[in-house]
Amino acid sequence: MSKRLGNAVDPFSTIEKYGSDPLRWYMITNSSPWDNLKFDVEGIEEVRRKFFGTLYNTYSFFALYANVDGFEYKEADVPVAERPEIDRWILSVLNSLVKEVDSCYNDYEPTKAGRLISDFVNDNLSNWYVRLNRKRFWGGGYSQDKLSAYQTLYTCLETVAKLMAPIAPFYADKLYMDLIAATGRDTVVSVHLAKFPVCNSSLIDAALEARMQMAQDVTSMVLALRRKVNIKVRQPLQCIMIPVSDEAQRTHIEAVKSLIINEVNVKEINFVDGTAGILVKKVKCDFKKLGPKFGKKMKAVAAAVGELPQEAIAELEKNGRYTLSLTDGEAVIEAADVEIISEDIPGWLVANEGKLTVALEVTVTEELRREGIARELVNRIQNIRKSSGFEITDKIRIRLSKNQETDDAVNEYNSYICNQVLGVSLELVDEVKDGTELNFDDFSLFVSVIKE
Repeated sequence: MSKRLGNAVDPFSTIEKYGSDPLRWYMITNSSPWDNLKFDVEGIEEVRRKFFGTLYNTYSFFALYANVDGFEYKEADVPVAERPEIDRWILSVLNSLVKEVDSCYNDYEPTKAGRLISDFVNDNLSNWYVRLNRKRFWGGGYSQDKLSAYQTLYTCLETVAKLMAPIAPFYADKLYMDLIAATGRDTVVSVHLAKFPVCNSSLIDAALEARMQMAQDVTSMVLALRRKVNIKVRQPLQCIMIPVSDEAQRTHIEAVKSLIINEVNVKEINFVDGTAGILVKKVKCDFKKLGPKFGKKMKAVAAAVGELPQEAIAELEKNGRYTLSLTDGEAVIEAADVEIISEDIPGWLVANEGKLTVALEVTVTEELRREGIARELVNRIQNIRKSSGFEITDKIRIRLSKNQETDDAVNEYNSYICNQVLGVSLELVDEVKDGTELNFDDFSLFVSVIKE
C-alpha cells in the first residue's frame, strides 16, 4: 500500500514551502514506501533542519576555509596510512556506509538507506569529525595535516552527495556539481550520471571504529551528566572515573583517552576496578520478565538479587548472567532481565549504559572556575567578531571592564584568550565606553573589540 497524506494537508503547498527533497526525504526515511505514513508537517521541518541544514552547514564550513586556502584538490592524495587517526576513522565509517547503503538500495530498502546516511551526516561527519577538527582548518600553513583534512572532508561530502541522490535528487545534484566545479574531479553534467560509490574494504578498520564508538559513548554520557546539573562544557572539571568491566573495554578507552578529555573538558580519566567499591551498584528485577520465568520462586529470587554483593554484580555485567544460590536450589538470572543502577556519590554524578559506567566529578574549584571564565570570554569575544562581520584572519584589540569576579582569570589567562581570538592585546580598564555588555549569571561586564 502506498503512503497516504492526511486530508488536511495540501502536498503542493508543502512542497512550495519546504522543497520537494526534504518532503521526499521525510516520507522515505519515516517508514517504508509500502507502509502507511501518519503525515506530520513538523517532521518535514525537522528533516530540513537536522539533515539538510546540518549537511549545508558542513559544506559551508568546508567551502569557507577551502576558498581561503585555495584548496582545489590538485595535490596528490595524502596516503591513508599517513593521515591522522581521526581521518582514517571517518574514511572507515564512510566506506562502511557505502557498503550498507548499496546493499539497502539493492534490496529495495530506501528507508534504511536514508536513515544510515542521516546518521552518518549528523552523528559522525558533523557532530564528531568536523567538530573535532575545526582547528586543523583554521589559520596556519598549508601543511600535509591540513591537506589531509581537506581531502578527507571533500571525499565525505562528494560520497554523501552520490549516496543521497536517489532520494534527494535536486539537493544532491547541487551539492555534487558545486564540489566538482571547484576541483574538476569529474566531468559529468549531473550527479545522476556519476559513478555510484564503491566500497573500499581495505579502508574499513573495525577496531578503530569500535574504539571511536567508545569515545562517542563516553562523551555522550558525560555531556548528559553536565546538562543534568547545568554545568557548561566550557567549564573545566577535574575527573571522570570509569570502572572497567574487562581489559578490552579499558584498551579501547585508553586509546581515545585524550580525545574524550578534550571533548568533555576534564583534566583526567581514572580507571577503577569494577569491584573496588568506589562506585556502588544495585540490581533491580524486571518482574514482567522474571515472574513468568521463576513463578513461585520469584520472591526468593528478588530477595537474593537485592542482596547481591558488588563482586557478583560485576560478574553479572561481565558475563551477562549469574547463578543465584537459593534455599531450594539455584536460579540463573540474565543481565537483560534486570536493571543495574549506579548510585551517585558525594561530589559525583554517575551514569550507566549497558556495560559502560562513568562517574563525573562535579565540584568546581576556584582554579577550575577561573579557567572556565577564560573559556567563556573566548566564546563571547568570538561571537562579537562574527556579529561584527570580521574576517577570520582579522586581528583585534580587546578592552574589558574590571570586575572582581573575572580580573584574576583575565590576568592568568590573558595570553590564552588573545591566542584563541586573534587578539594582539587584552586590557583591563575601569570603564569601557560604547562597549558590548556581557551578562553572566550573577554579574555583567563590558567589552570593546576593535579590529587592528
